[in-house]
Amino acid sequence: MPNHRAQHKFESIKREIIAIVRELKDPRLESGFINILKISTAHDGSSCRVFISSLDGFEKSKEAAEILDSASGFIRKELGERLRLRYVPNLSYLQMLSSTVLICLKKLMS
Repeated sequence: MPNHRAQHKFESIKREIIAIVRELKDPRLESGFINILKISTAHDGSSCRVFISSLDGFEKSKEAAEILDSASGFIRKELGERLRLRYVPNLSYLQMLSSTVLICLKKLMS
């Protein structure tokens, strides 16, 4: 378990990544609704995985992950400026099923 200072840093990184992604003005992202489900950070802060989904389906979330991956340099730059970090983590974007699909699957299984 990371100490209090590291935990605060990780929470700040999560909050700022969500804000930066919401502020992106890419027309390819504006067509669909992108939801950031979870952000996991490595213990040393060197990498960060952002899990996203789209209400339009798995293909749209896969496309959004590729778009965000191409904008990763800009997002890292903004993250470093906003939080004044010396070392900005490498970002990778992974698509997940939307929460509505997961709820439907859970109901079908039970």
